[in-house]
Parts: sequence; structure tokens; C-alpha cells
Amino acid sequence: MEGLTTLQKVSVFIIPVLLAITVHEAAHGWMANRLGDSTAKMLGRVTINPLRHIDPIGTVLVPLLTMLTGFVFGWAKPVPVNWRQLNHPRRDMALVALAGPMVNLIMAVIWALLIQAGVFLAPVSSWIAMPLILMGGAGILINTILMVLNLLPILPLDGGRVLNSLLPGKLSLVFSKLEPYGLIIIVLLLVTGTLGAILSPAANFVFGLLPLPKDQIQLLIRFLLY
Repeated sequence: MEGLTTLQKVSVFIIPVLLAITVHEAAHGWMANRLGDSTAKMLGRVTINPLRHIDPIGTVLVPLLTMLTGFVFGWAKPVPVNWRQLNHPRRDMALVALAGPMVNLIMAVIWALLIQAGVFLAPVSSWIAMPLILMGGAGILINTILMVLNLLPILPLDGGRVLNSLLPGKLSLVFSKLEPYGLIIIVLLLVTGTLGAILSPAANFVFGLLPLPKDQIQLLIRFLLY
């Protein structure tokens, strides 16, 4: 099978990328609303409508550019959370943070099931089967990366929020002061290759949790990226 053109790659990735990023943010808002903070709901951010979450650079430009390098990366507009309105601020902040990565895991499972549906339909109609299989692979890739990346214990990532909620008061205050440098840390990890070395084993672990053989997932992703 020949590789995909750039236009074909964009067509395959655009829906999975938009869903992965926007549903991730909507999950934060939904959990915050369940736990006492209605800020995101009042601002219309508890929705899967991507127009409410899109950041022109982080949701469109960066994913398209990084997709061509083999490492898909991006972000949406952060959902505002007023931690003071949460029922149990420190505990609930961790739950709000975890909601995003957990919904990415759920979406990865759904995309894996769609791949299975595509394989089942392949003898009947390749026109339906191939988009399902290819978008399924893209959906697994972007949701897995978004999940494991956000679980890194670096502020402002979700894993950083969880760690901050678990630290004792004084240590939490010190850790919070590192947030302005979080993006710089992530970029340094990326350009040095350390980020890929950290994420690859975690991504492979997630692949093993999905209802598809891990080697098939890896083969499909390699085809999509190269």
C-alpha cells in the first residue's frame, strides 16, 4: 500500500484531532460542574462543539505542522475552573484534571472499535472501511499522546495539577511557582528527544489496553505518519 499524501493525512487526522482536544477540555468543564464550579458551563465550554474550544494556533496550526514530523502535538483553549467553588478544592482539582486524560482513553477505545468495524466492512465496501480504519488509527494516536502527555507531572499539564493537589501545603505553593516555566520545560524535553523517550513506553502501555493487537496499532500508526 502506498503512503498517504499530505492532503490525505490532513483529511484523516482533522476529525480525530478536533475531537480529542475539544472533548478533553469539555470533560474538564463537565467534571468541574459536577463538583460545584459552574464557571465553564456558564461560559458554554461544557460542549463538544469544537468552535467553543479551538485555539487557532494550538488546535489547528501546531497539530498540522507536528503531524508532518511524526509527533502530533496540540492544545485547545483551557477551560476556566474556579477551584474555590469546588466542593473539596484540593481533592476535586485532581478529579477535574484527571477527567481530560480519562476521556482520551475512552475515545482511544472507541476509535479501536471503529477500526474493527472497518475491517469487518472491508469485504463489502472499501470506501467506507478505509476511512474508518485510517481515522481510527489517527484517533488512537492523538488520544494516546494527549493522554500520556497530559499525565506528566508538570504544570500546567493535568498530571501537574494532580501532583499539586497531593502535595502538602508548603510544597504545593513552591511547586505552583514552577507553572510559568512549564511550557519551556516541555519544549526542552521535546527538542532534546527526552519527551519522546518518556512518552513512547507509556503510549505502548496504553496500546496494550485497547481492543486491538498492539502490533497492528503500531503498524497502522507508522503507515499514517511515514
